[in-house]
Amino acid sequence: MGIQSNLLEGKIVVIVGGAGLLGQAFSKAVLAHGGTCILADIDLARAHAAVSALSSDQIDPRLFPEQVDITSKHSVQALIARVSGRCGRIDGVVNNAYPRNKQYGRKLEDVEFEDFCENVNLHLGGYFLSTQQFALFFKQQGHGNVINVSSIYGLVAPRFEIYDNTPMTMPVEYAAIKSALQHLSVYFMRYFKGTDIRFNCLVPGGILDKQPAAFLDSYRKFSQTKGMLVPEDLVGGLVFLLSDLSHYVNGQNLVVDDGWTA
Repeated sequence: MGIQSNLLEGKIVVIVGGAGLLGQAFSKAVLAHGGTCILADIDLARAHAAVSALSSDQIDPRLFPEQVDITSKHSVQALIARVSGRCGRIDGVVNNAYPRNKQYGRKLEDVEFEDFCENVNLHLGGYFLSTQQFALFFKQQGHGNVINVSSIYGLVAPRFEIYDNTPMTMPVEYAAIKSALQHLSVYFMRYFKGTDIRFNCLVPGGILDKQPAAFLDSYRKFSQTKGMLVPEDLVGGLVFLLSDLSHYVNGQNLVVDDGWTA
């Protein structure tokens, strides 16, 4: 994990949902650019395993695991207290968790009202709570940086045709959540006007994760060159938003999608 730049040198960054596919790539990028990374996940065992996976011969002292449940105010506050106590401050948080119930992912006509509400509450509600609590801490601290991970389906209507001949669909909850996250971020930005706190969204295109070949072929037709991305394709955008290069970038959606939404 050699340092590739000093863009994040000295920065303390919390990656929420850090044990997942994107979370591990984001954590690795924070380290590679000189930062300290707190890899936080609802499952502490997974967080420990991810830290071990990201380390080579020995654990990097700039990387450590933490547990957090973004649907619990006490849990988020406790995470902030532990990290700020250990590190002296927190410079940024990346809300990247993907909470959902067991019924998530059904086609529109099969979605029950109760499941829709639960999934919106878990995901959008959890991001609200994490953003709220970190923002209040950042205001007291005097600075901070919140990045919410949204999606291209927060920007454009679903292209249902790419799911033809596959068992997949684009969940209605996902569209509602990811579009709402973008407005939630600008709401917080405007509410905290006059403070040195930034709120932006990283907006990824589709991420390669064992999808059927038929879907990958259909998805690629709307892309410029690559089609589905890999997690490493997003880290440049993330590092930019976390770094001082983007100090006056606030309330924006940084889209990384190989032209898919254009």
